[in-house]
Amino acid sequence: MSERTKQKAHLELTLNGEVVEVAFAPHKTLLEVLREDLGLTGTKHGCELGECGTCAVLVDGRSVLSCLMLGLDAEGRRVETVEGMATPAGLHPLQETFADTGAAQCGYCTPGFLLVAKELLAANPKPNREEIKEALAGNLCRCTGYIKIYEAVELAAARMRGEEIELPRECVYGYD
Repeated sequence: MSERTKQKAHLELTLNGEVVEVAFAPHKTLLEVLREDLGLTGTKHGCELGECGTCAVLVDGRSVLSCLMLGLDAEGRRVETVEGMATPAGLHPLQETFADTGAAQCGYCTPGFLLVAKELLAANPKPNREEIKEALAGNLCRCTGYIKIYEAVELAAARMRGEEIELPRECVYGYD
């Protein structure tokens, strides 16, 4: 083993609300550190070019494409992955509505959508459809056609505001 491959970078970050320390090869992206060194596989490998949004996580409350961020740049930062969305009380409202509306088909892109939507709802608790589309524009899905995803975000926003909105029957569980 060469001297270069033996070198490890060390960092401390707050990950899903807990302070953690990790050692890893200094060339790794945050995506690789999360999946390979911290065992959090909810964040997905997609294009690894920053074009699909599959690897989105929240860093200090802002969505970041973890395939484009070096792990070293997470030093001292707050990082949230999909694993940190649920609480002991239950799923996050976005997770519930993605299930309720059938917004998660194969599920591969879902973690990225959930975290970007969480950032949106933190900044704008009552987004309209165009604002949702704009916020999620960097996330690609090959299964759903996006409508169910937008509806899930609208429903989650309403629930988080303490409102209950009724979606048309065809929006729930994919009924026609």
